[in-house]
Amino acid sequence: MMQTLSHHPALGHITTFGGHPVSCAAGKAAMEVLFHGNLIQSVELKKKRFAEGLHHPQIRSFHSAGLLMAIEFADEAFNKKVIDGCISRGVIADWFLFAPHCLRMAPPLIISEEEIRHACSVILQAIDAA
Repeated sequence: MMQTLSHHPALGHITTFGGHPVSCAAGKAAMEVLFHGNLIQSVELKKKRFAEGLHHPQIRSFHSAGLLMAIEFADEAFNKKVIDGCISRGVIADWFLFAPHCLRMAPPLIISEEEIRHACSVILQAIDAA
């Protein structure tokens, strides 16, 4: 099957927009929103709000690259309990394959201040319940 998909175009099955005009137009529109919608400029402030709202004795450290964020805990088992608690309370969280003791958050760039406060509150509740 892979041999069939590997030609004409080479590895064409793995492209995101695939060169199709409709897909390319959607990609262009997404880039325009990113650059002209003040989303990129708001990332640092939103990251700061998460960092300010996530203080707890069980949190060993907070890391981020933009809005891709990690909360480090002592071990994987505790992190799993926190993730499960977040999900049961409506906040999607996960872990990193290379750091299973770290909770991964990647909210959308359009997240509001109110949603950030809510997410931080839910994460802290999940930590307390773990």
